[in-house]
Amino acid sequence: MRLTQLRHKLAKQELDAIVITQPENRQYLSCFTGSDGALIISAEAAYLATDFRYYEQAQRQAPDFTLAKIEDKFPPRLAELIAETGARRVGFESTHVTVEQHQRWAEAAEGFELVPIKGIVEELRAIKDEGELALIRRAVEVSDAALAHIVQWLKPGVTEKAVAWELEAFMGTHGADDIAFDLIVGSGPNGAMAHAEPSDRQIREGELIVLDLGARVDGYCSDLTRTICLGEPDEMLRCIHALVLEAQEAAEHAMRAGLKGSTVDAIARDLIEAAGHGEHFGHSLGHGVGLAVHEKPRASKTSEDVLRAGMVVTVEPGIYIEGWGGVRIEDLVVVREQGIEVLTTASKGLTG
Repeated sequence: MRLTQLRHKLAKQELDAIVITQPENRQYLSCFTGSDGALIISAEAAYLATDFRYYEQAQRQAPDFTLAKIEDKFPPRLAELIAETGARRVGFESTHVTVEQHQRWAEAAEGFELVPIKGIVEELRAIKDEGELALIRRAVEVSDAALAHIVQWLKPGVTEKAVAWELEAFMGTHGADDIAFDLIVGSGPNGAMAHAEPSDRQIREGELIVLDLGARVDGYCSDLTRTICLGEPDEMLRCIHALVLEAQEAAEHAMRAGLKGSTVDAIARDLIEAAGHGEHFGHSLGHGVGLAVHEKPRASKTSEDVLRAGMVVTVEPGIYIEGWGGVRIEDLVVVREQGIEVLTTASKGLTG
């Protein structure tokens, strides 16, 4: 099914074949999870080219592909495989192939033209099928459970690094194959950094903690952010948390298939700006999640992406004030024709 869809796209762009090297795209089309290799796909052929380290793995994971064994001269072998397909116009992933790689491929090319393309497979990946959604749901369940665990585990004096390690260990022993990304733990003023790296800073009673975590299950990711308080939150934290939550709920209530990403972003952003915190919301409202934790579509001020049923997207407004801290609340949702399905079930309360 996926190869059929890709071949239709190739025909529309008058391409005879395509070389896939981007890891998530390679896995999506072939199920091959090895760290090195390329797919060569034409109207009739489907090759998986890789080296000795992955021969058996490739045969097990990608039985619908013809294994092409590579030794030490990848560009010439690539050219041979393309020649066998009879292709004349061959697409390559311009956002992944380096200048040096392209130069070597071009030197080896005989009888065909290399054509830069982008987004062909990413557009297919943006719409999740039920099998993909099942894996994402499992990943969400793991990260939701990890958050519930950490709220009970936290105590004054533990460091941000200790929190990150505890979250990772919990997810690794409760169904995750890996973490989906480097976990974010920002306490007190460190919460003002949207992508704060866990530090040796000790967490204190009564201060905010931004926790951004995700699990990976069979290749598919979850993404969850909550802002909590260890102890009793002060009035400023209560007010800003309530504003961010209002913005998130407004965006989620309005989201549905057919809206542009920029339209949904504006719903949350306008509320935050009206409250005087526009300059403190410096990132986009959301992004797609799947095999990669950041993929199509985008919900940002400038996004022209149109939401379609089956897309999995984050909804994560935030306010960040230097010297004070930050608040972000993030859910993972599935876009439906008449609204959304919220996958995340973690509490949004400041005290868990």
